[in-house]
Amino acid sequence: MKSAAVNDNLFAVLERRFPRQLESCCLETPEGLHYSWRDLLHASARLANLMKALGLRPGARVAVQVEKSPEALMLYLASLRAGMIFLPLNTAYQAGEIDYFIGNAKPDLVVCSAERLAWVEPIARHHGVRHVHTLGANRDGTLLAAAAAHADEFRTVRRSPADLAAILYTSGTTGRSKGAMLSHGNLASNARTLHRYWGWRGGDVLLHALPIFHVHGLFVATHGALYNGSKMIWLARFDPAEVVRQLPRATVFMGVPTMYVRLLDQAGFDRNACAGMRLFISGSAPLRTETFEDFERRVGMRILERYGMSETIMLTSNPCDGERIAGTVGKPLPGVQLRIVDDADKPCGPGETGGIQVRGPNVFRGYWRMPAKTRSEFTADGYFRTGDVGQFDANGYVRIVGRNKDLIITGGYNVYPKEIETVIDELPGVLESAVIGLPDRDFGEAVAAVVVARPGTTLEAQDLIATLRARIAGYKVPRRIFIVPELPRNAMGKVQKNILRDSYRQ
Repeated sequence: MKSAAVNDNLFAVLERRFPRQLESCCLETPEGLHYSWRDLLHASARLANLMKALGLRPGARVAVQVEKSPEALMLYLASLRAGMIFLPLNTAYQAGEIDYFIGNAKPDLVVCSAERLAWVEPIARHHGVRHVHTLGANRDGTLLAAAAAHADEFRTVRRSPADLAAILYTSGTTGRSKGAMLSHGNLASNARTLHRYWGWRGGDVLLHALPIFHVHGLFVATHGALYNGSKMIWLARFDPAEVVRQLPRATVFMGVPTMYVRLLDQAGFDRNACAGMRLFISGSAPLRTETFEDFERRVGMRILERYGMSETIMLTSNPCDGERIAGTVGKPLPGVQLRIVDDADKPCGPGETGGIQVRGPNVFRGYWRMPAKTRSEFTADGYFRTGDVGQFDANGYVRIVGRNKDLIITGGYNVYPKEIETVIDELPGVLESAVIGLPDRDFGEAVAAVVVARPGTTLEAQDLIATLRARIAGYKVPRRIFIVPELPRNAMGKVQKNILRDSYRQ
């Protein structure tokens, strides 16, 4: 039986796994900065004490849109320690998107980069946010200045497994983003499971090149290293040449398929560079079989592909020790119940295609302030409908054969066409639009739009793209826009996106 004294706050779970030698290196940067485990404890304590001094109470939301830095990680850990609910926001989000997130989440503290302050602060104040601070990528900003005056010791707030730790906003099929509520228990259970399943070991070093506003970089990669007491080589952004330079000093790397494509374009990426590597992991988007096979030929190792989502963290994985099969995402992780069902919720047999449903301690608690949506996404017996379509092979490996048919995954980021179509349709001169995903070597899929102009109006594709860049995150902006006289429709008047995809595939 678990002792009543055990604190289930995720930070406490991670801290109990820190190395005894707190002066050893926890995190280092290519610029030569070294942070010890003690530095991490002290910095997160000062930030947690600042939150308490500002009057934030456990359960308050902390919304953060900053560039990746060691201090940004410490802000996340401080939020956990203080019992806050952390909202990581993509650095590509523009004013209209931030306005929605802040208005929906009602945070008590908003932290942004100094460059964004001029437009973020008015939005935050409009929604009644009490505190707005800045955090720069070079250890600057008002947040660190304010925290410097506070003590570097902090008693981590007690949290139960059911208490919320984070809200991750995901794109919505109706154009309205949903806030997936993840608890301390959700995140801790997944960290423990992946630690065992991926065979983390003493001496592992994680080369961290992912963003930390996303499940992959913040929860899967970072929690994995912290829970194992492993050093991280912390890259502010993915730079394939820098990754190749750092690989000889690392043992674990996690990336999205786009990163592996870019690495394969590097002349120095070979068996010698990867001689000390133990594990390459891919996720957030489908890994092409061609990339899998090219990688194996180049370095003599197979990428481990896994499957997860914002609402569930990781669900399945190819084995660390065992056969990794191209085109599959492996078997359900221990503790995860995964079933594939037909339209009547009847189980599908091996090789039969159906909807993927999941249940387990890692599955989120629901969507923030959307009780009806939450109810509709769960079955009567508690399974979450992922919206993905897949099948089991004869060996029990899961193969993702489709997904919510409109969803576009570009460079590891989810884009729902309806969200982009809503913005395009509001532009002057636009009658209607259809957004589709087209094959792309680097990004897996590229966002494209097919637009119909209003009668008597002339539209220019590049003008539309330039306007959209100021309104939505860059990864959502169509890379190509096609102006057409009308959209193809079926007998029921529904736009036939399959025809558009076939027409513009080349």
